[in-house]
Amino acid sequence: MKEKTIDYMLRATWMAVTKMYNEEAGKKDSTMATGFALISIDPDEGTPSTALGPKMGMEATSLSRTLKNMEEKGLIERKPNPLDGRGVLIHLTPFGKEMRAFSKSVVLRFDEAVSEAVSEEDLKTFKRVAHTILELINSKKIYTTEKIS
Repeated sequence: MKEKTIDYMLRATWMAVTKMYNEEAGKKDSTMATGFALISIDPDEGTPSTALGPKMGMEATSLSRTLKNMEEKGLIERKPNPLDGRGVLIHLTPFGKEMRAFSKSVVLRFDEAVSEAVSEEDLKTFKRVAHTILELINSKKIYTTEKIS
């Protein structure tokens, strides 16, 4: 295939980013999923466990596994939600806050490197295109549910 499809370019790029993040996380015996979870948890107030899945775009089973591993490593602790007796808040431990800072620095360094290599105009165009793709997908404008006769 001479021309690469948009799908191919997105997939190949995301796979490379994932590999890069996992390599960096591996230096601290962690994973990209753990780093993303750490960044998604409010370091001061904690975050309801039910809010993490949608915030991260993660399925419940994957999130449960990630949170269990994080708890075993001493990164998080679960506490009852004082506003909802049935709910649980995920709080970062001091070690979790330390690892959150590391994860955040990895993401910011990636942004910095891309910003240094790509013009501001091209980045704006990229963000517009990515936003348009998300809108097309979220509004179900690519594939319809109608049956073709």
